[in-house]
Amino acid sequence: MVVSRGPARPVRGIRLVGAVLTAFALALTASGCGGGDTSPAGNGSAHAAAKPDRVEPLSTVPTPGLPVTVPSADGRKVTVTSTERIVPLTGSLSEIVYTLGLGKKVVARDVTATFEQAAKLPVVTRGHDVSAESVLSLRPTLVLAETVSGPDESLQQIRDAGIPLIVVETAKGLDDVGPRIDAVARALGVPAAGTELKKRTEDRIAAVQKDIPVPADGEKPKVAFLYLRGTASVYLLGGAESGASSLLEAAGALDAGKESGLTKDFTAITSEALAKAAPDAILVMSKGLESVGGVDGLVEIPGVAQTPAGLDRRVVSVPDGVLLNYGPRTDEVLTSLVEQLYAGGK
Repeated sequence: MVVSRGPARPVRGIRLVGAVLTAFALALTASGCGGGDTSPAGNGSAHAAAKPDRVEPLSTVPTPGLPVTVPSADGRKVTVTSTERIVPLTGSLSEIVYTLGLGKKVVARDVTATFEQAAKLPVVTRGHDVSAESVLSLRPTLVLAETVSGPDESLQQIRDAGIPLIVVETAKGLDDVGPRIDAVARALGVPAAGTELKKRTEDRIAAVQKDIPVPADGEKPKVAFLYLRGTASVYLLGGAESGASSLLEAAGALDAGKESGLTKDFTAITSEALAKAAPDAILVMSKGLESVGGVDGLVEIPGVAQTPAGLDRRVVSVPDGVLLNYGPRTDEVLTSLVEQLYAGGK
C-alpha cells in the first residue's frame, strides 16, 4: 500500500456495486492481476515494500455444528448439512471463510479473491457472473453468494442441483463488517468463531481510530475516491454510495465527492466535477493507478492536475482486492489509509 506525493505540503493544515464491480472484476481477469501492491510511477513517487497479501485465520480451527438452517438475503431459508466443499463467489466472502479457519474446505474462488492462501484455487466467476457448470463440476456442499452475484439463472441452476446456496448482503460500509462475519459464520455452523472474529476485527479497527492525527487547523482533509481502468477508458469519481465514504470518514477525512453533492455511486470524471470536489488527496486502487500510467498518468486526466491533490501529487493507493471488502482486514486498510493520508502533515 503506497502513498505517492511530491514536495511535502500539509493537507489543509494538516456501493462499489453493479457495473463498477463488474468492470473491476473483468479488469482483474483481463490483466491477470493479483492483490499485491504496485508502486505508482511518476516523479517523486515513494516506493514501499508490499506487505504479503495474506489473511490471518483465528488461532483455533472451529468444528462446524451442523445441520443449520439460516436466512438468506434473497428471502429464502437454507439448510446446510456439510461444509466439506465450500465455494464463495466473491473475494470478500472467501476472506471471511479463510479467516474463520475453514480455508482448507474452500474448493474455488472468485477472481477478486487475490490473497495468497486462495491463489491456486480454480476461478468460477468472471466479472461476478457465475459459471454454474464450473461450480457444479467441483461438487460443492455449500455455495456462498452476495446480492451482486449472478446471473439469476446460474444461481438457480446451482439450487436446482440440490446445492445449498446462501446469499449475503453486499457490504457498503464499516457498519456491515460485523453482520457479514456473523452471517457467514452462522452459515458455516461456527457462530462462536464468528463472534470471536467480529470482536477481533472491531477491536483492531477501534485501535486504529484512536491514533488518527488531528490536523493543526482542525480542518478534515477532503479525499476523492477515483475508480480508474485506463485500459477500458473508465474514469469515475465516487459519490456518497461508492462504498468508500464510510472508510474515509473512519480515517478522519471527508469524502470529497459526497461533500460536493454527488449522492449516487459514481459519476464520470470531468474538470467541473473535480473542481467542485476540490480534493486535498486522491484515493485509488493500486491496479487502477497502474492502468493509467501511475501518478504521471493520473495528473494528465482532465481536471486532476488543477486540484489541490493533483498539485501536490498526493495519491493514496490501496490494493484492489482489499480496499472495499469491509471484512477481517479492514483494520489493515484503515491503517494504511491513515498512514498515507497524514504522512508529513501531522
